Parts: sequence; structure tokens; C-alpha cells
Amino acid sequence: MDPLADFLDGPRARNAFLLRVVMSAPWSIRVQDEAPLTVVAMLGGSAYFSQGAGEPLHLEPGTVLLIRDQAPYVLAGNPNEKPRYFIGIDQNCSGPNGEDLAQSLRSGLRTWGNDADGQDAMLVGTYRSSGEVGDLLLSALPSHVLVKAADNPIVSVLRQEIDGDGVAQASVLDRLLDLLLIGAVRTWTARESNAEHNWLTAERDPAVQQAIRLIHSSPDRAWTVELLAGSVGVSRASLARRFHARVGKPPMAYLNQWRLAKAADLMGDQRLTLSTISRRVGYASPFSFSAAFKKRYGVSPQEHRRRQPAVARPEVPDRIEGNHDI
Repeated sequence: MDPLADFLDGPRARNAFLLRVVMSAPWSIRVQDEAPLTVVAMLGGSAYFSQGAGEPLHLEPGTVLLIRDQAPYVLAGNPNEKPRYFIGIDQNCSGPNGEDLAQSLRSGLRTWGNDADGQDAMLVGTYRSSGEVGDLLLSALPSHVLVKAADNPIVSVLRQEIDGDGVAQASVLDRLLDLLLIGAVRTWTARESNAEHNWLTAERDPAVQQAIRLIHSSPDRAWTVELLAGSVGVSRASLARRFHARVGKPPMAYLNQWRLAKAADLMGDQRLTLSTISRRVGYASPFSFSAAFKKRYGVSPQEHRRRQPAVARPEVPDRIEGNHDI
């Protein structure tokens, strides 16, 4: 199984907010929504992204920006423009005097901004949760990832879909958002300048990549370094050395981290007993599973499950039903 496919089992776009932002100069938006992951696709015009003391990044048409740092950031038409517009938690949007700048458009997608015909347009997709498996990916990414691609085909499809009002538009947009995310991560991992100690860059070593695929697809197997090495056709010493060099930790440490992350996410399904979950992720007994889980997360599996939110979610968000504001 592809590790990135595993990741998408966590922060799926079906649990995301989608917002089209259209602006005319001068404009500057401060975003403080505390989202674990945000995808910004530049649909037209341009913008600047800045966060903290870092240099502003220029977003051109087709550019995709991933933001995983929950600290506030600014999107602006001019990097020197002070924020006059604000987006808060759950994408609550307001103008200079606190007013909602919403307008009623025919598009089913929620659109917001200071000018319905503004030349600077972007899609902002906010993933509201990631889960433990998703957190493994997020922790492997820098605070933001910028992928410049003026001819990005997914962004072109997004433009077409947003301007229409076809059946199941929300579901289509959700899937396109996932494709934007996965495409940006794949592009980032292909860059030679990326840090070596990262499981996302393991594809540079076929043996390590295959070992990770085996761990992800069969966490319930009684893996050892010897068994993994034999399965991928290298010696035990070679796999141990190469795995640590690429991933930043030994194979068994990565296996334990993956097992517990999968278990934590499976606890959201109340139909599964803790014994079933422990077996699915490769623990011989609920006792050994409970001890390992508490060591990593600081609470017992029972306590973690009590803290879990309900997992039942509609497949099609309410945002496409009826009339909507922008």
C-alpha cells in the first residue's frame, strides 16, 4: 500500500472547509483558523503569503501552497499591505469593521471577498482534522510547501468545476482537493534539497520504500528486521543502516509508531473492540498493546477512546444545499 494513500485515510477532504476567495486591490487577509492543514490553490491573479518573520512567498496562477503550521498567516495582494480582512476558526470571515462581506452568488461553493469580480482568486481548502496517521505526514513536512506550476491540470479542472453548479459538486471538489494535496506532497518529496531523515523521501531507496509499504499494508504481521530485509531482498545490516539513514529511526521504531497511530485512529470506530484493534495492528495481547499505547500517548486506550469525537459524518457536506453566502 502506498504510504500517501494511508495518509489520505486520515485528513480526507470530505471533512474540509472549501472557500473561494476573490479580491480586488488593495487587500490583505489575516488567517487565524488554527487548522492542522490548509491547501491554497491560486486560480487567477496573484497573492503573497507570509507567516511570522519569514520572507513573503509569491503565489502565481496554478501555484499550490500547503500550510501545516497552525500559527496565523497573511495572504495579500501586496506584501506591504496591512491586514484589513480576517478569517477565523471554521472560516468565519469578516471585513474591516467586522462585517461579513458575503454576497449571494449562483455558485454552490461558498465564495467570499471584497469584489465578486476581483482579479485575484484562490481556493482555500481547510482540513479540520488529521488523525494520528495524518499527523505522521504533517510532521514530515515543513511549515509550508510551495509548488509552482502555472499549467497545473488539477487547478485548471478546479476552475471549471467551481464556475459550474453540476450534480455532486461538493464531492468532486473534495476529490480534487485531495489530488492537489497528494500532488503537492509528491512534488515536494522529489526535490533533491529535501531533508534526508524523512519517511516521505524513502522512495529514493527502493529497499526502504518497499519495507515501509510492507509495514503499512500489514502492521499485524510479526515483523522483525530480518523478515523485512528478506522480503525486500537485502541483508539485515543493510536494511537497518539504510532505513535509519532515510527515515531517521530504526525499522522497528517506525513499525511501533505506525501500529500505534493506526490503532489510535481505529478507536474512532466504536464497533471495534480494543482487543480487535490490538490484533489488527500486531500486538499479541491487549495488555502489551495497552502498555505500549500509554507509553506513547500518555493515556490508556480506554481513556483515548473516551476522548474521541463521533466519527459519523455525512459524505456530502451541507455547503452545496440551498442558497449560500460568499
